[in-house]
Amino acid sequence: MSSTTTGLKGRAELGVALLLGVVGVLVFLDANGLVTPYSQSDPVGPKTVPFIVSGLLIICAVLLAINVLRGGKGEAEGGEDVDLAHPADWKTVLPLAGAFILNILLIDWAGWVISGTVLFWGSVLALGSRRYIRDGLISVALSLLTFYGFYLGLGIALPAGLLEGIL
Repeated sequence: MSSTTTGLKGRAELGVALLLGVVGVLVFLDANGLVTPYSQSDPVGPKTVPFIVSGLLIICAVLLAINVLRGGKGEAEGGEDVDLAHPADWKTVLPLAGAFILNILLIDWAGWVISGTVLFWGSVLALGSRRYIRDGLISVALSLLTFYGFYLGLGIALPAGLLEGIL
């Protein structure tokens, strides 16, 4: 092993610091590319929050890297009900990931209410529930509530997809 490899052994947190730094730079570049008209009624503007988030990400990345290089380590997870020697439960993880991926693939075409129902219902099935009818009804209700909650509460229109004109 080279001296660099030996010196960095056990310092995986540097990868997290690098990731934070890269995300901070990407947020900065993206915010810098925003084209906004000048407004006297809103002197802060839409670039302010992304710039603040970018700066905080970069500061956290630098501070984490300094801490790790000085010998700091993250605590190993010591959850009382977590057996760290037990392997991942792929029979749960894969269907759960499938529900998320299916949601991503369906949302533009089918709309939020349908894709959200698939997401919520697929998630509870993957996590072990076997009350299909009740879970399906709750999933539809959650999708409708979030659809109208975003629209009426926040003014954000989620895609209606196949239900355009009905919702």
